[in-house]
Amino acid sequence: MSLENFRGAVSVAGVGLRQYKRGTAPLPEQGVLVQAIVDACEDAGFDPADIDGFASYGDDNNEPVRLMPDLGTRELRFNAQMWGGGGGGIAGAFGLAAAAIATGQARAVVVFRALVQSNSGRMSAAVMRHHLNDHLVGAGLLAPAQICALRAQRLYEYHKVPKSVAEELVRASYYHGSRNPDATAFGQTLDLEAYREGRWIAEPFRLFDCSRESDGAGALLLVSAERARDLRKPPVRLLGVANGTEKGWGDLCENDLDYASAGFKPIARRLWQQTGVTPADVDVVQLYENFSAQGVASLIDHGFCDYQNVAEVVRYENLIAPGGKLPVNTAGGNFADGFVHGIGMAVEAVRVLRGESANPVEGAKTCLLAGGPGAPTVSSALFGRDDL
Repeated sequence: MSLENFRGAVSVAGVGLRQYKRGTAPLPEQGVLVQAIVDACEDAGFDPADIDGFASYGDDNNEPVRLMPDLGTRELRFNAQMWGGGGGGIAGAFGLAAAAIATGQARAVVVFRALVQSNSGRMSAAVMRHHLNDHLVGAGLLAPAQICALRAQRLYEYHKVPKSVAEELVRASYYHGSRNPDATAFGQTLDLEAYREGRWIAEPFRLFDCSRESDGAGALLLVSAERARDLRKPPVRLLGVANGTEKGWGDLCENDLDYASAGFKPIARRLWQQTGVTPADVDVVQLYENFSAQGVASLIDHGFCDYQNVAEVVRYENLIAPGGKLPVNTAGGNFADGFVHGIGMAVEAVRVLRGESANPVEGAKTCLLAGGPGAPTVSSALFGRDDL
């Protein structure tokens, strides 16, 4: 099947998201996930028993066959998970689901991610299992923040990106989160003094430069574009997905050729080629920010700006809805909405294109979902309204 035939053949028909303060989930991880999947089906007006496929990423522990009794699944026809730690595979999971549907391997696939601390532990430990080796341990690099801090310093010191752009991105996320009733930061505007004087995590990152885990689960129901039009909510089409890496990037003992990059340059190039869309055509961005500088690097990699003009683009006024030319993380993102390994950003990509976001973007027709920056393999997806 050609990419031309693939484009727009699959749509998101329903979404569900349950998230709680870390360590406070009312049910074990599988129970929270089942609720999120049922919510997604209710959103679409779809019988959960008709789900016949599942896709996830980031070492999710919930094997689909264990979900079948609670969902009443009649037949499991497809189940898959993206390789790699971190959130780099989030968009790639949609590619797996779409390929299964487009080729007839399954008819209704749920993309999901669940994370409850009492069951899965802290996510940072799971991420580092993919990266730790004697070289890193010997240098005292034991946490994602430490590794990403080195890359951030490269961005600031070698490429001369002003550190102020990180603050602008964080401010925008908290602005959106403060206006989102479902966000962990609802009603809480970011105190700039507290941000600037927050405790060090790993220089140049202070507390508010870092995503902080939530308990919860998210689920998105994908079906064929034709079938989605008969369901309850306006469908949102998956226009394209790109995943992977290129030579000189990956687990090279922190010796990547383009060290300040977020890893998305070849991914973005393929995504724009697939879809015929350019960065100038994108109305909204849901940007995985594990750390503030990595979010900025992701915007650069995707072509929204470069090292020279980044401060002109990554400005608070430009990043917020309504009014900004490039609204980013309209639910609050990983910083201010909640952080269930980024699945909330995928849910928000659908909601903002349906007109259901707490921070609406009038007339938005396209939304970029960018996965976890800096991972050994990364992925991005482009979603569009059905009337695009």
